[in-house]
Amino acid sequence: MTQAINSTQALYRCLPAMDSLLLIPQVIGFIEQQGKPWIKSLLTQMLDDARQQITNSQSLPNWCLDSANITTELASRISKAQRQSMTPVINLTGTVLHTNLGRSQMCEAAIDAVTQVMRSPVPLEFDMGQGKRGHRDSAISALIHELTGADSCCIVNNNAAAVLLMLAATSAGKEVIVSRGELVEIGGAFRIPDIMAQAGCKLVEVGCTNRTHLKDYAAAITENTAAIMKVHTSNYHISGFTKVTEEAELAALCKDKGIALISDLGSGALTDLSRFGLSKEPMPQQMLKDGVNLVSFSGDKLLGGPQAGLVVGDAELIAKLQAHPLKRALRCDKMTLAALEATLMQYRNPQTLDSQLPIFRKLSRPLVELEQLAQTLQQQLVDSVNSSLFDVTIQACQTQVGSGSQPDVLLDSVALCFAVNPAAAKGHSSLTVLQLDKHFKAASLPIIGRITTNQLWLDLRGADCDSQLIEVLTTSLLRFHREMGFHREIGFEIKSPEVAS
Repeated sequence: MTQAINSTQALYRCLPAMDSLLLIPQVIGFIEQQGKPWIKSLLTQMLDDARQQITNSQSLPNWCLDSANITTELASRISKAQRQSMTPVINLTGTVLHTNLGRSQMCEAAIDAVTQVMRSPVPLEFDMGQGKRGHRDSAISALIHELTGADSCCIVNNNAAAVLLMLAATSAGKEVIVSRGELVEIGGAFRIPDIMAQAGCKLVEVGCTNRTHLKDYAAAITENTAAIMKVHTSNYHISGFTKVTEEAELAALCKDKGIALISDLGSGALTDLSRFGLSKEPMPQQMLKDGVNLVSFSGDKLLGGPQAGLVVGDAELIAKLQAHPLKRALRCDKMTLAALEATLMQYRNPQTLDSQLPIFRKLSRPLVELEQLAQTLQQQLVDSVNSSLFDVTIQACQTQVGSGSQPDVLLDSVALCFAVNPAAAKGHSSLTVLQLDKHFKAASLPIIGRITTNQLWLDLRGADCDSQLIEVLTTSLLRFHREMGFHREIGFEIKSPEVAS
């Protein structure tokens, strides 16, 4: 017992003193670049970690061996600490609009527009023609009028904010009628009734979950009714014995009763999606033609732009939204507005959307191209890795749109699947696909897949750049078996393709 204690104390004495660490020439160089307080804090953490390792395993970390190892470890920690949290990843989860991975990717025009407004002063709220203060929504409002026919537009930071502002500005202190079949809950248990309460409205539920008739709405209208609200059930579907009252019918009723018809469209489709293999979505331009007074929708879902919420419709009602105190709290900054404007400009030519907007490019990519990519990846692993730790197969799969959009639509796709080779598992019982998944996520360009039935699936419909994916995947796999201490001849086995014809 005494010998163990003395051994541990000897290890502690082997740790370098802070003063000596600060005198290493390379460390001095880091201090000149990054400042002494931060570098010293990293060195302190290195020493604390070393003491913890001595306590736990009675051993010294490798970096304690010499000054070169010290500076290498410090450089690694500096690099990790300087890495921003929102760095690029490759989304191969099988969900294109993945909320946790940022939803829509920006088109190149939007990226350029954001870069420009970051670098220079811009007329965000300045009317260049009049030479006086203008409104930050004006340019996009004119573009929305061109694309949808809406009188005016109000832009806030997401669709939930758009619904909140729409209700607060038009219906605070009054009743709003909603079908029971449309009391939607979106991600994070965020519900339409909750938004109603925050906006100061009284929710009046009508009809049943599966059937709501025009007469149900008509019977619920009172002197205190401000609006009827339609909510697009974009994240679920009710089928069977159902009845939905169409917007045109409700518009006539609302006009007769002198109340507003408002709609939370949510998903934000501005073009016919059937050409991309998706179901048709209700579009704001059609709703406006049907007589809806205000329509709200997202910018970062099926629109393919930045996170934003748009309310379009009657100029008089939009003016109320613009004048409401909440608008200032919910308004968008110049970068969001620049990206949104550039994205909307792409809709002037709907036929090129699949080449200009990443979401449509991915959703419309032919299955045969994905099969070819899978086979190329598989062959690259044969040539570069040539081993048998994992079985690597090509599997048919299905991709979902995501973010509460098109819940009934699954697009045919192809996945590269990794499973532990049973023969390899006998000699390396700790080997799991979870280890491989964690390794992919820790890479300099992380690959995000999904684990199902003890396999790691990489859905290739999410790929952005095929050549980049091939390089990143191959390099990451080679690094994985090196870090695990495996030799080249025991790494990955490629199985025959199993893609559906």
